[in-house]
Amino acid sequence: MAFASFVIRRLLLGVVVMWVVSVATFLLFFVAPQDPARLLAGKNPSAQEIANINRRLGLDQPILVQYWHYLIRLLHFNLGTSYFTGTSVNTILKEDLPPTLSVMAGGAVLWLIVGIGAGVLSATRARSLVDRISTTGVLIGITFPTFVVGLLLLFLVFKPLNQAGFHWIQTGYEGPSQSIVGWAGHMILPWITIAAVSAATYTRLTRGALLDALGEDYVRTARAKGLSERRVLYRHAVRAALTPVVSQLGVDIGTLAGGAVVTETVFGLGGIGQQSLTSILNGDTPVVLGIVLVAALFVVVANIVVDIAYSVLDPRVKLS
Repeated sequence: MAFASFVIRRLLLGVVVMWVVSVATFLLFFVAPQDPARLLAGKNPSAQEIANINRRLGLDQPILVQYWHYLIRLLHFNLGTSYFTGTSVNTILKEDLPPTLSVMAGGAVLWLIVGIGAGVLSATRARSLVDRISTTGVLIGITFPTFVVGLLLLFLVFKPLNQAGFHWIQTGYEGPSQSIVGWAGHMILPWITIAAVSAATYTRLTRGALLDALGEDYVRTARAKGLSERRVLYRHAVRAALTPVVSQLGVDIGTLAGGAVVTETVFGLGGIGQQSLTSILNGDTPVVLGIVLVAALFVVVANIVVDIAYSVLDPRVKLS
């Protein structure tokens, strides 16, 4: 009952958040000085041409009327139509979401495995050679920008392998419905690029949280009861240390949902990031609003999952 009540409250809060985001972004882009009608009309348009385009797009109506129509469309899961291509925003997102979701899912799995693994290893061997190497790796990972890592992988991995006749690793995007093996070959370098930068943060978080957990009274009590060090470590200490990691994961997933612009561009994946950049530059407001709402939805869902995960990882946290 407590779990159901929690989920309902968070879903209602999520609806409110989504509504606030829709209002804020709508006002921001429709009050902005950029004029979509003037952009669509081309060079030296007449006042009549601009007025006709505004009438066709419904931009000649009062802002509240425009928002009301937009809200009605949202309630019918209709995100509108692109000003420039006439394509449904739903269709655009359906085409651009798969590359972004592929980068997000694979990258998250990889950076969690590497980050948590390195953090646990570093914390259990504090001030050892392994810890120093891990710390150095963290500094390098945090320092290197994403585009540098991506370009290095292209020149040091992709190019030599393809010149040598090994063509499994490729750029661009191929969906898993075509071939799982082909999809993995196209995504492996973007995953490594995303993970190389993010894993450093997770290593540092895991190491710090685990060192704190290992000094807690309940860990000393577990050891005093004669539990094996492995059980003390993974059943008690690591479980508690994952709380800040889960928090960071919720933030990162929400951020990536808006598109990994640099990674998508370097590897020619397409995706939400590239689409959002192009739409902002073109003043294609319906597409930008659709992308913002989808990213906000991912943030809301990710935070609900994070709160549930808290109660699973730490018994002291209750769903209330």
